[in-house]
Amino acid sequence: MRAGAIAGRRISEWIGATPDSPIPARVRARVFLAHGGVCHISGRKIAPGEAWDCDHVVALINGGENRESNLAPALRDKHREKTAGDVAIKSKVARIRAKHLGIYPKGKPIPGRGFQKRARTAREAAV
Repeated sequence: MRAGAIAGRRISEWIGATPDSPIPARVRARVFLAHGGVCHISGRKIAPGEAWDCDHVVALINGGENRESNLAPALRDKHREKTAGDVAIKSKVARIRAKHLGIYPKGKPIPGRGFQKRARTAREAAV
């Protein structure tokens, strides 16, 4: 049976109302069954009782949507590694964009030579 179909009827795809809407248990179950219980990151079958999460294949911070078609099961440790990588990609893209727009400092400015030192006169040396 394909994902989204139960006993001959079609179930509409779940779409989160907001990007941080929690994924309902019924949708988590459908995502797990649709992918055959295989972690989409490591490709390993998720064993009973093993901790797993619903992962956004295209991360929300990188333009993905909070919808069922963008979800896949992932082992919890692999999911955390992928999330750290997604955040790193997002921050690098933001740094490059800001640099191109000229709103990101390019580094420390090169210090000038300062004022020229002048020799002290005899009068200043006497004081």
